[in-house]
Amino acid sequence: MNQPLAYVHPGAKIAKNVVIEPFTTIHNDVVIGEGSWIGSNVTIMEGARIGKNCSIFPGAVISAVPQDKKFNDEETTTEIGDNTTIRECVTINRGTTDRMKTVIGKNCWIMAYCHIAHDCRVGDNCIFSNNSTLAGHINVGDYVVLAGMAAVQQFCSIGNHAFVTGGSLVRKDVPPFVKAGREPLSYVGINSIGLRRRGFSTEKIREIQDIYRILYQKNYNNSQAVAIIEAEMQATAERDEILEFIKNSQRGIMKGYFSSN
Repeated sequence: MNQPLAYVHPGAKIAKNVVIEPFTTIHNDVVIGEGSWIGSNVTIMEGARIGKNCSIFPGAVISAVPQDKKFNDEETTTEIGDNTTIRECVTINRGTTDRMKTVIGKNCWIMAYCHIAHDCRVGDNCIFSNNSTLAGHINVGDYVVLAGMAAVQQFCSIGNHAFVTGGSLVRKDVPPFVKAGREPLSYVGINSIGLRRRGFSTEKIREIQDIYRILYQKNYNNSQAVAIIEAEMQATAERDEILEFIKNSQRGIMKGYFSSN
């Protein structure tokens, strides 16, 4: 470890080949995996569990106590998966008794000034652009992209492969495979570019489009649309994932876009 002018608590468990730059502070009960790089002026607080080959840039604060008045210094954690990059001045809070941990998956890219609050669950391969913010108790699937300054309200869920445009305020759940934008946040199509990049076939993308046409463009309510999709669309992994997400939504899913003109 390279740690001139850094402070590492004797109780922290740091792999031998981790690089720690000057002026960083690492508290007790911290675990950092092999090959990780911790930049200068980073603060890693109690309960952090950081995987292998992660990069944490200057000014980040990882596993700070939750900004929740109900928190009473319980032993909770922040878990960050392998190969995740956390850029400058990102803040990630540890969990409360609700879930006991905040989780960031593998291969994520969390850009400068993002905030991830207590008890969030973020999947693998996600990208959060600058100043994106998650309130507490949020579920984010795999391969989700939040463009700059997107803000997600507490207890919301965002499905796999969804894309949320910059400056959006997410008040309702965002289903899988879609693009979400405008104000109020609305369905604006499926995330076809992202799906193609990840190997989805043209036929599979059309299938997903057909499902969302029934849900958002045929003037059915959600219950009617779900019944029609179940009856008329062939059962596939993607169809079932969409239906399960809608049925399990606690806040309700976002609406389709309707022009006010």
